[in-house]
Amino acid sequence: MKNTRQNSAGIKKKVINVLVHLFLTILSVIWVFPIFWVVLLSFREQKGQYITSFWPKKFTTANYVKLFTDTALFNFPKWFLNTLFVAICSCILTTFFVLAISYCLSRLRFKIRKPYMNVAMILGMFPGFMSMIAVYYILKGFGLTKGPMIFLALIMVYSGGAGLGFYVSKGFFDTIPKALDEAAIVDGATKWDVFSKIIMPLSKPIIVSTIMTSFMAPWLDFIFAKVIAGADPRYYTVAIGLYTMLTKENIVNWYACFAAGAVCVSIPIAILFLNLQKYYAEGMSGAVKG
Repeated sequence: MKNTRQNSAGIKKKVINVLVHLFLTILSVIWVFPIFWVVLLSFREQKGQYITSFWPKKFTTANYVKLFTDTALFNFPKWFLNTLFVAICSCILTTFFVLAISYCLSRLRFKIRKPYMNVAMILGMFPGFMSMIAVYYILKGFGLTKGPMIFLALIMVYSGGAGLGFYVSKGFFDTIPKALDEAAIVDGATKWDVFSKIIMPLSKPIIVSTIMTSFMAPWLDFIFAKVIAGADPRYYTVAIGLYTMLTKENIVNWYACFAAGAVCVSIPIAILFLNLQKYYAEGMSGAVKG
């Protein structure tokens, strides 16, 4: 009787495992399918968005060549460099702001600490684009919505409110023993020495996470970039530029190039993730060894 129950429990466990793996497989196919379709579309020779078959009749790399060489109407290389410049600058500033504020709120104690955290939490519940119009007129008042100053405006917008996203980093810093700070201060270290030489080497996972999110936000943003960049194609980011390829008069000839551009846009993010993902696995022990 006991063996029968054990066999029945074992069979149920195997069935559950099979169903779980089947469910995860279906989810992975659903997730990967749009990516596969865009890549497939980028190598398609046929023009237009409407075709009779899912699989392209002929494959070609002409869409990528056209994307980077035919810059009379759509200057994709310039848009790519514009976005890369804004994303890198915003990433550096945002990462520093988030980590510095997180460290201060984790280690320092002052009167408005808790009220600030409560206000930041409430403000974080509202989407950023709610302030879009107000931010635009402020930038316009300072003359930052024309010419190359648009890039400065975008960097300020993406990094200006970054300090409100400190909760995850602060939680990580809270797990690092304060005894390390106290020992370093006793040895004559300043607050900056503690932050840069002790806390940062122990915080590689959260630093990597912050860098990834700080880079992806401006790289993929459309709303703020569209409002601030206006109608001058010279200062477009890739999100705005690719969107203009889908207008009524351009979609037939540029639809496959749009897919090629979407693939190119994903490359920097993939490279950044592949180069930084090892730090996720290191965790605290790996960081101490480093």
